Amino acid sequence: MKNLSIILNIVLLVAVSILFYLHFSDGKTTSPVPSTQHSGDLKIAYINSDSVLKYYDYLKVNRELLEGKTKKMDQDFRNRAQGLQNEFAAYQRNVNSMTLGQVKAAEEDLGKKQQNLQLYQQSLSQQVMEEEAKLNRDLYQRITSFLQKYGEENGLQVVLKYDPTSDVLHVSDALDISQDVIKGLNAEYQQEKSGTKADSIAK
Repeated sequence: MKNLSIILNIVLLVAVSILFYLHFSDGKTTSPVPSTQHSGDLKIAYINSDSVLKYYDYLKVNRELLEGKTKKMDQDFRNRAQGLQNEFAAYQRNVNSMTLGQVKAAEEDLGKKQQNLQLYQQSLSQQVMEEEAKLNRDLYQRITSFLQKYGEENGLQVVLKYDPTSDVLHVSDALDISQDVIKGLNAEYQQEKSGTKADSIAK
């Protein structure tokens, strides 16, 4: 998803900033720097964010749920809009036989219903945006939390995001941990669904 790609770009920028600082601060500071933090000793890996998002079961399941909810809301709006259109058509058919008072009352009623329909449409759009934002936040939290643990377990100081939109122009395939990350994320998600993971993140 485009929003998540933008969020993951933040992770990339932070990682590049760390590399920049470690490279140019080497030998220019009075504080002793542990050897593991020198640029030459950094252990770096990367993930292909497109692959991770494509094969992450949590995203696939929740994207389908969100799409289903969006379609349901869209159909509900269409039904209401069709109902209002039918009322307006009925008004046009009968307007010539109505008194001025009846015409005024009918037009006021139709106008209020149209306003309410517009407000309802705005409410639905806001709800969809909030759902998408929540899903993006959850994805960011899940992926970064997993990468933090994965990095600690594998001695990684930096994990970059690599895809056509990133600033990384070349990386070695040997540094690609995408498959491990996908496997690990899906394993955590399956454990969470089965209730076997005590510290699972609530949906």
